[in-house]
This record gives sequence, C-alpha cells and structure tokens, in this order.
Amino acid sequence: MARPTVGLTPEVVDGLLARLDDGDASREVLKPLVKHYLGELARRAPGRSVEVRVPPYAAVQCIEGSTHTRGTPPAVVEMDAATWIALARGQVAWAEAAADRARVRASGQRSDLSPHLPLDVPEAADPDA
Repeated sequence: MARPTVGLTPEVVDGLLARLDDGDASREVLKPLVKHYLGELARRAPGRSVEVRVPPYAAVQCIEGSTHTRGTPPAVVEMDAATWIALARGQVAWAEAAADRARVRASGQRSDLSPHLPLDVPEAADPDA
C-alpha cells in the first residue's frame, strides 16, 4: 500500500489545485493531491477499519473500528482520482458520488465517508480543549 504524502504546504496544494482547475489532470498534478488528501483523511480519522483506495496513486487505512491485520479490511472504498479530489474539496457530496457505482465502490461497515468530508475545511475545534 502506498504511503500518503503528508506535509504539502498550502501554497503547493493551492498551486496544484489551480493547475487542476485549469484542466491539467496529469499524473504530476493528481498523484500528490490524491496522496495529500488521503493523508489528511488518515490523520483526521485514524484507524484501520476502512481502506480507501484511489488507484493507481495510493490507499490508506483509516477510521476507528474493528482491527484489521491481514488481507482485505472489513470496509473498502475505491474511486478514481478526480472523484476523490472533488469529494475532498467539497465539490461533490458523498451521497451523490456513492450513488454512482461507476464513480465509487464502497462496501462494508463504516464505508460511509460523509462524516469525514470535505477535507478542505478547517477541523472543528475540540470542545474539551
């Protein structure tokens, strides 16, 4: 499983998103964005009960739940890069994307990513902090 890219500066992300918005869907734009947003998902929703796959770029395990040690995790979500980036940015809602089996294939418990999306918004402040 590919490791997500963590730590892209906001300027680098903004530059890549600008290129994507201008129609550049090349591998050099998609790959770092996919890895960046998968890394952000794993950071915000740590765990190993769901595997989110965005072939051919990367996959992460995330979301608390049953422990996964070998083979396929209890829940798997797979989609193309354009769909993942649109979800992460809030340009498409989870329900809309997940309803289209050509865009998103999701199975198993906890495969609903809607509580964790979009990723382009600041995290909610911890009320206990």
